[in-house]
Amino acid sequence: MSAPSLIVPSRGRFVRRLSSDVATRESMSQGPTVIVPPKHMMAPSNASEVASAMETARHELEARAGASSPETPPTPPETSVTDKYAYAFDIDGVLIRGGRPIPEAIKAMKVLNGENEYGIKVPYIFVTNGGGKTEQERCVQLSQQLELEVSPGQFICGHTPMREMAEKYHTVLVVGGEGEKCRQVAEGYGFKDVVTPGDIIKDNQDTTPFRKLTKEEYENSRSRNFGETEINAIFVFADSRDWASDQQIILDVLMSKNGRLGTRSENFDEGPPIFFSHNDVVWSASHDLTRIGMGALRVSLEAMFKAVTGKDLQTTAFGKPQIGTFQFATRLLQQWRKDTHGIDSPPDTVYFVGDTPESDVRGTNEYDKHAENTWYSILVRTGVFQEGTKPRFQPRATVDHVLDAVKHGMEREYKKALKASMQNNPAIENALLVEE
Repeated sequence: MSAPSLIVPSRGRFVRRLSSDVATRESMSQGPTVIVPPKHMMAPSNASEVASAMETARHELEARAGASSPETPPTPPETSVTDKYAYAFDIDGVLIRGGRPIPEAIKAMKVLNGENEYGIKVPYIFVTNGGGKTEQERCVQLSQQLELEVSPGQFICGHTPMREMAEKYHTVLVVGGEGEKCRQVAEGYGFKDVVTPGDIIKDNQDTTPFRKLTKEEYENSRSRNFGETEINAIFVFADSRDWASDQQIILDVLMSKNGRLGTRSENFDEGPPIFFSHNDVVWSASHDLTRIGMGALRVSLEAMFKAVTGKDLQTTAFGKPQIGTFQFATRLLQQWRKDTHGIDSPPDTVYFVGDTPESDVRGTNEYDKHAENTWYSILVRTGVFQEGTKPRFQPRATVDHVLDAVKHGMEREYKKALKASMQNNPAIENALLVEE
């Protein structure tokens, strides 16, 4: 077992380095943490600086929520990490496919962490609609897959914004994911009373005529009397593993009186609200063709509710392309830049690299219209997008893979900087015009 070590980022907060082989949800909840491949435990890698600084910035954001007055920023240390631009990466179809790293992904991360001709490091975060696991668990998984130091603070999942709703809803039904993981995520976010479809089936096995709980599911599910329980909200945290059963249970709750199972609302307007962590209809897995995702479940539920009740079902989705995800990413990058460079504004440009035009590109382009900085969409051909098709939402650039995306942005930034330094020479300036 590798012993944890300590590093001190720019603001003096200690950050623990834990090996990805031994890191657990409990050990990662004890303060700022960076997850490290075992081979890097003896000394920090080139990725350590960005990972630890983003982790510190994330903890500061959460600690300062609702604070009345900002702190005076300390003098920033010397750093080789640029403050001018940053990257935001989708994961599935961009860095990982079918649980394995896309070949160019490991090299792309090395380039960002200093192995480039410009002699700089570039900050980066991960913005994914994939859910059903805590940000800490996703961090451990990606560290092992990419052989990279990463921190939970660099992750923004589709359900991350749901933590802000824990105080509003007491008893919630959480759907999707593997086993009890989504319950663990919700409880980690502060939800006080979390129930699952397994709990409901355990209370009344006739709820789902064609599904019986396994011995493990029965033991993990919690006993309670749902005839005396009011469910205040439904959260679909991750893709359903059993559409038929989950849809039946969700519809029962939606059509109930005030979330009490076994009842029916006369007008079908007394059920609790339902929230989805994202709205991707398809996603890129190990199969050659795309697979249907949570957005398809949402459409299906809306159609079934309409067929049964004759009324439209109002649903709410988080994740990309919803604006809240991009706003949170901007706040995180702004806090990082303030800590590291003493500049209280986000990087001038954020390059968002994704594989799905309907969420990644659409969200980036729409947010760019209102953001104070520039959000630049790059579409890769390694995931959902297929060559020969015309995406409904057009990216600023389309490249073969994530390494090309990283090089595209870095070359664009180099040309912009070179152009700015040559402003007094019109001949050179005209030769170095860069497409905006």
